[in-house]
Amino acid sequence: MTSSSQSYAFVEGALDRVEHLRRDTEALAGLWPRARLLLVDGEGRAIADAEGGMPALHGADAGGVDAARGLFLGLAGEQAWFALPAEEIADPFPQRVDLRTAAATWPAPAATAFAQARALLHWRARHRHCGACGAALDFLQAGWLGHCPQCGLDHYPRTDPAVIVAVTDGERLLLGRQAGWPPRRYSTLAGFVEPGESLEQTVMREVFEESRVRVRRCRYLASQPWPFPSSLMLGFLAEAEPDEPAVDDELEDARWFGFAEIDEALRAAGGPREAREQAPLLLSPSISISRWLIGHWHAQMLARR
Repeated sequence: MTSSSQSYAFVEGALDRVEHLRRDTEALAGLWPRARLLLVDGEGRAIADAEGGMPALHGADAGGVDAARGLFLGLAGEQAWFALPAEEIADPFPQRVDLRTAAATWPAPAATAFAQARALLHWRARHRHCGACGAALDFLQAGWLGHCPQCGLDHYPRTDPAVIVAVTDGERLLLGRQAGWPPRRYSTLAGFVEPGESLEQTVMREVFEESRVRVRRCRYLASQPWPFPSSLMLGFLAEAEPDEPAVDDELEDARWFGFAEIDEALRAAGGPREAREQAPLLLSPSISISRWLIGHWHAQMLARR
């Protein structure tokens, strides 16, 4: 198993966002009838067909709703994609699918579009009024701009940067667990970037706050959109002192794991269900960049042997 063989959700098949089309109402209206349509409810779940897949809905199926009310996501080749709150149209599909399930079962490009739609709709639902004067916002540019008609302030969708870190002392990998996780589940450490802080500073601060392990240096590897509800996970590999981990109220436990333990856990994760249930260590789900980071460290260690 190598890091190059691993992947994670919400990246593959990303749409061409063609930002200039957001201001071209005539072009969007022309794309709308044949556009693929994602319907997402207030809990962030997508309408699905009877098998849990993405139904073949198009703009023309939206019961009188037009492109002006849709959120333009982008193009896949010549195919346009839009999203709508599910509550805006009559719902012939009682089945719902959450984003994590879609990431594991839908084609990757559809799950990636769902993640984009969920994040944008979440922002719109929770930013209906101007934060400066309190007036109701007008949503323009195909849903990507909230304009205040009273004070003129423009509001844009926000993304919250967070670091997620594979921490090693050269021989072992540092993982932590939260109290509400399933038994034996451990993951890489993570935390949000604070105002006025660099990513490298965040890595050092968060790792120390959560485990009391001191990071010497770190380097960026990759990122993953994580719309739960609006994060961007920035993946790092960090070299640290071999300090004994100590936790407070953020984590239930943090500890070092050797290569053999990680190797066994990765093999179990790729095996039958019985093997996963009996494994002494459970890792992050395969849809997450956390698992990819663990696999990256594992591949580096394997190459040294």
